[in-house]
Amino acid sequence: MNQKALPEKMTAVAISEPGGPMALKPEQRPLPQPGEGEILIKVRAAGVNRPDVIQRKGLYPPPPGASDLPGLEAAGEVVMVGEGVRRWHVGDRVTALTPGGGYAEYCLTHETNALPVPHGFTFTEAAAIPETFFTVWHNVFQRGGLKERETLLVHGGSSGIGTAAIQLGTALGARVIATAGSAEKCAACTALGAVRAINYREEDFVQAVRDETEGNGADVILDMIGGDYIDRNYAAAAMDGRIVQIAFLNGAKATADFSQVMRKRLTHTGSTLRPRSVAFKGRIATELEAHIWPLLAARKIAPVMDMIFPLKEAWRAHERMEDGAHIGKIVLDVS
Repeated sequence: MNQKALPEKMTAVAISEPGGPMALKPEQRPLPQPGEGEILIKVRAAGVNRPDVIQRKGLYPPPPGASDLPGLEAAGEVVMVGEGVRRWHVGDRVTALTPGGGYAEYCLTHETNALPVPHGFTFTEAAAIPETFFTVWHNVFQRGGLKERETLLVHGGSSGIGTAAIQLGTALGARVIATAGSAEKCAACTALGAVRAINYREEDFVQAVRDETEGNGADVILDMIGGDYIDRNYAAAAMDGRIVQIAFLNGAKATADFSQVMRKRLTHTGSTLRPRSVAFKGRIATELEAHIWPLLAARKIAPVMDMIFPLKEAWRAHERMEDGAHIGKIVLDVS
């Protein structure tokens, strides 16, 4: 096991009890020790994501064996490697998908779930990549099968997931339409490449999508809203359209006209990333490095940064996420 001289304890932000943002409390924790195939990262920055908020409320427990600390992505330097690690060495700069534990000075992940910090990126930028890019790649391209010249509809276009989806879809040759809740957020979506941004507070997205596609509809729909959007997504979808569900901000139950599924030959699928196997996430990492990392290195795409908060003020980051005003990614500065 290769390592630098390291402390026995670290500062971490834990969930003291299920509840509001103030339930996030700094505390001292023993330094994690890497197992076989794992690396220990000295965290310089950690991304904040909606699942962290849900976990804080007591509604999204970590999978068996994962850290109870929130934080699904982090960037920093490798400071220790476990048995069998081949790719990474002490001192390497990495950004990684983690099963939990990112809200801390040190965290663990499997070596296959880490990727090099893209050339020229800061640690705060790098920490904003994994959770959203892994999620978008799997759901839009692997599950949704988005192809060049097809139309992608992205709900929540100004969110971390949404801004990543707009950029990846556009960069790989699709036409992207996005929904968002204000003129400012819609402007952010079009600046990223969306051919149209629909203010859902003022306009019916179903009709707007039909108008933009000459009546054909969207080939792939990435939805994190659920609720009454489910039936409306069916109406907005093209023949042989694919709706991919990744969250249910408006609820997981809905009344829908399922005859549309038959008539249009629709596919409605969905997924959650965190419980998937290390090997599965590693395969996504391999595809991202081959297809997306060159675009990041060339600055053709980049995570949209909203606000950065100190680790010990993670509660403020959660308040920012829950008030809904953010555009892009919220990140914790751990250094």
